[in-house]
Parts: sequence; structure tokens; C-alpha cells
Amino acid sequence: MDATAIIAGQGDLPRLTAEGVRAAGRRVVGLGLRGMYDPAFPASCDEFREVGFLRPTGWVRAARRAGCEDSILIGRVGKNVMHRRRFKFEMLREIPDFFVIDLWYRKLRFDRRSATLLKTLADDLNARGLNLVDSTTYLKDHLATAGVCTTRRPTADESGDVSFGWPLLTRTSELEIGQAIAVRQRDVISVEAVEGTDRMIARTAELCPRGGWTLLKTASPTHDTRSDVPTIGERTIRNAAEAGCTCIALGAGRVILADRPKVIAAADAAGIAIVGIGDDPETPPPAAAGPGTDA
Repeated sequence: MDATAIIAGQGDLPRLTAEGVRAAGRRVVGLGLRGMYDPAFPASCDEFREVGFLRPTGWVRAARRAGCEDSILIGRVGKNVMHRRRFKFEMLREIPDFFVIDLWYRKLRFDRRSATLLKTLADDLNARGLNLVDSTTYLKDHLATAGVCTTRRPTADESGDVSFGWPLLTRTSELEIGQAIAVRQRDVISVEAVEGTDRMIARTAELCPRGGWTLLKTASPTHDTRSDVPTIGERTIRNAAEAGCTCIALGAGRVILADRPKVIAAADAAGIAIVGIGDDPETPPPAAAGPGTDA
């Protein structure tokens, strides 16, 4: 039976990916990044071993020994760690292999953008015989789809904020500034950068204590989906609800709902409308009957 290696970071996406790989009739070889992978992840694998975060040579060796030619890098790996003052000392403490040291000083030392990091890693892994494939390959059922996903539809005000904010988000994502923004009454409250969506949500709550704002999240059309696909989960919904968010707009086919049924159920329970925006952003999401009302 063909096998796929899953290089697992934080969160539930590695487990969901493993379920998708198995459903496709393939064996799952789990490679859990030390100190990051969820303790429940190994149980979803046919074969599992722990690997060092900064030792990709070990990833390649373990995957090839298990008969894998394809691999998927999935799960949260905090990019902001590279900007810590002590990052170089932390990197040495992890005992990186020569592969990482070479990448860092030859290609990433002065360009730490996510796109550069991920493309460099994927290309070098491919050159070493381990093909890193689209991380959504086995998660199609969990991708955002066009249209309203929840019981509650966006209000007219929320739909207006989506129509106003979507072209701006498209531009910031193309510029690799961030994958999310928050909008209220046609005013941009916050923009995601390296801190991630959860921290942006917390910052938005401080800047907009009245609530009633809309979260917009997507990836650019040229985004490398071999890793770092924008994701929301149940935690995102809880944090957003506590911060006063009432509507979430997601790029259809470009954002993963980490366990889609649970995310939708959490949004329904919190009274948050979720709408997927397709490739025709000129078409606004269908709104409820009037401002502040539900369908």
C-alpha cells in the first residue's frame, strides 16, 4: 500500500489529514515535530516517530525508510519564533542539521517572509527526494465553500463591511503582509501580521470594545499551498465571539475549517455568521433582511 508522510505541527489538522489519507487508501506515516504535535496525533497513524523541528534530514530519512515519496507539512508552526532575540541560540539548542544551517545562512538570513521560507523548504525537500504536496489534498471536505455556511446570514451592515474589506484584504495578502483583517462600519480596525489571527483578534477587541466587527481571512491566488494554508478552528470562533466579532468572511477554497462540522456548529452556537467568498468578489454575500437582524 502506498504511504504518505505527515509532518505534524500543532493543532488538529494533522489528525484530520491522516483521516483523509487513510480514506484515500494510503498508509499514514506520522512524523511529529518534537514539542509541537498533538498527543492524540500518533493514534491516527499507521506508523509514527518523533522528529526534530530543525532536523529536516531526519524527516527525509524517516519518510524514505517507510516507503514514502510524498509528504504533507501541516499544523501550526509559529513563524514569529524566527524574530525572537534569542532565536539563534534556540536554534543551536535544537541541534539543527547542516541542511537547516545552510538554508538559514544561504537563503533565509535576510528574507524571513513566510512565502520565502516555505518555498525554500519545499524546494529543498523535493531536491532531496521527498515531495512536499499541497497540504489541502486530503482536506477538501474541510475547505471553505462559497456562500453562507451558517444558520445566521450576514446582516446588511456586515455584508457591506465584507464588500468594503475584501479588495483590501486581497491586496494585503498579495503583498504578503497578512492573511486577515478586521472591519467595522467600513473602517479597518486591525491587520494581521506575523502575530497570527488569534492575537489579531485579541488586539481588535482592545481597539473596538463595542464589538460588531467582521473578520475577513484568505490567501492570495499565488499562495503556496504546500504548507501554511490559512485556517480557522473552534478556538478561533470562541476567541472571535468573546472579542465581539459577529461575522467571518473566508476565501472559498483557500481557507481550511479545522473540522468543518464542529466549526460551523460553534459559530451557530455563538451567533456568528460565516460566509465564503468565491473568485467573483464583486458579488456581495447575501444579507439578512435588515441591519442587525437575522434571516
